[in-house]
Amino acid sequence: MAVKFEHALQDYPQQRAGAARQPDSVDQSDRRVPINLRQSGPTPVEMLISTRVRKSPYWHLSCEAGCWRASVYNRMYHPRGYVRPEDGGAMVEYESLINDVTMWNVAVERQIQVKGPDAERFVNYVITRDATKIKPMRGKYVILCNEDGGILNDPVLLRVADDEFWFSLSDSDLELWLRGVNIGMGFDVSIAEIDVAPVQIQGPKSEALMADLFGEGVKDIPYYGLMEGQVAGHDVIVSQTGFTGEKGYEIYLKEATKYAEDLWYTVLATGEPHNLRVIAPAHHRRIAAGILSWGQDVDQETLPFQCALAYQVPRNKDADYIGKQKLEKVREQIDAGSPPFSHIMVGIRFGGGQVTDYANDFWLISGPDGGAPEGYVTSPWYSPELETNIALAYVPFDLRATGTRLTVHLPVEYAAANGSTEVEAEVVEVPFRPSVNPNARERARAKGIDFAD
Repeated sequence: MAVKFEHALQDYPQQRAGAARQPDSVDQSDRRVPINLRQSGPTPVEMLISTRVRKSPYWHLSCEAGCWRASVYNRMYHPRGYVRPEDGGAMVEYESLINDVTMWNVAVERQIQVKGPDAERFVNYVITRDATKIKPMRGKYVILCNEDGGILNDPVLLRVADDEFWFSLSDSDLELWLRGVNIGMGFDVSIAEIDVAPVQIQGPKSEALMADLFGEGVKDIPYYGLMEGQVAGHDVIVSQTGFTGEKGYEIYLKEATKYAEDLWYTVLATGEPHNLRVIAPAHHRRIAAGILSWGQDVDQETLPFQCALAYQVPRNKDADYIGKQKLEKVREQIDAGSPPFSHIMVGIRFGGGQVTDYANDFWLISGPDGGAPEGYVTSPWYSPELETNIALAYVPFDLRATGTRLTVHLPVEYAAANGSTEVEAEVVEVPFRPSVNPNARERARAKGIDFAD
């Protein structure tokens, strides 16, 4: 695959990138800023590392561990690869995740603290779910929406005390939004980023490693539960959470700027008997679990009802919250059979060569007979367990049913064995395979409950 990408970079930059045009056949009339669907492919651009973007406390440690490429996430450099393509790349990292245990530098999950007498009331106003039901030392996956119902962020929310919450952010600058909201509302809270940086410990051997670090009590932490602890004598918060469908935890180090090395090297040493590997966030596994990536699968113009997050919009939350009026109206329109959006997210299986790295573009989707594109892929990867390519994708509302046949337009490096870049696809259920800790969507599906309930 490395040879194919090198070939693509050498032969296609001008023909492919320069000639790329935005398709007008994909209906994006319900968006103010359309998704850029140009198929520009891989391009020979090097990331500039400078002081304008923040290096996290673990950045140098990731580089020491072999990080060879990075992205920018929450205005921080984010490691996105340790095993080089010629050595197997991301799929080797995947093997460590599903068979052993892995550590990820996820300091880019900036921690925004909301603290004060009105903390619960404020948080309840900015998230769609009911914050009053989150007990101290528990967490919850939540979304925050704007007044139009668009998803601004989908963080893990940690309640570390009665009067203190941490928003563990996905990739948008939520601190500015929260501060702006409170300028108008005047809740008695302080809002600020704090010097806390998490690492994720993910994989089937994560519990054993964590027990070596914190003692047997860590095994009693429930899913989305929190625990106080210490690593190398420094205070941390531990949660049983993570960006995979595997067993996993996050360790939130306080005063991380001072103590990053102490935590990192302690975890590495403790993990040696468990075959610990430092890897990048495992998008191949989170796709299989149906976990969304903000900016890739959703953004501020995406409604929760478009992306299997309807369960995040409760029917019985009496308190007001930002976006409530709009979201309730949208639900009424959907119930009446007239959704106010053109596309909805589905899971698909598709053919072609094995997708073993990040996609450069939002690949286009047509109906079963090809023709003009009508939808697009957001997150594709190859699943070794299912022995097929899988993806999250947006298709027109009337093509959403399980079993619907589609055509995916692949870049040349993933062409089918016969050389075709147009391959068959099928809409399938999400998650693609079971998770160790099923999320609310999986539990709802198991009970036969629709996401909109």
